[in-house]
Amino acid sequence: FPFRLFPLREHGMNWRARPLTCQEIQAFRNSKEVMDRFIRAYNLMLRFYGIHLVNEETGELKRAENWRERFENLNRFSHNNLRITRILKCLGEMGYEDYQVHLVKFFLTETLVEETLPNVKRSALDYFLFTVRSKEKRRELVHYAWQHFKPQSSFVWGPRDKLQKYR
Repeated sequence: FPFRLFPLREHGMNWRARPLTCQEIQAFRNSKEVMDRFIRAYNLMLRFYGIHLVNEETGELKRAENWRERFENLNRFSHNNLRITRILKCLGEMGYEDYQVHLVKFFLTETLVEETLPNVKRSALDYFLFTVRSKEKRRELVHYAWQHFKPQSSFVWGPRDKLQKYR
């Protein structure tokens, strides 16, 4: 069977790769070797995107030294957005929900605050944001996005009345 670097319980673009079962996910999560390889693969993809994993315990991220060149690639080729969505979903499946939060916040910051990834903005808001499993963390990220979205009146990813009262 063809394998995926970031397998999911759903079909992807490769029709020959079969979705993971819950038992397989549990077996992966219980294997230190598999999880070490998973983090190595995650690191590899982050470096490809110009992102550096600062802390393996927390999932904290920052721009890598080659970020300008790599962000140019991210802005030019939208197929990367699909891969990032897949990575985010897989992080959740593998129990790295904190990593999800850091990666989504990284992209929200780069698209809405720093404005370095304008062509990733829609994917960050439409897809990346909603891969976060924790409802509470997802709410925080939606609020963060709303705070930095311009114009705020055009923000459609959460109810305005709740966003204004948040916290």
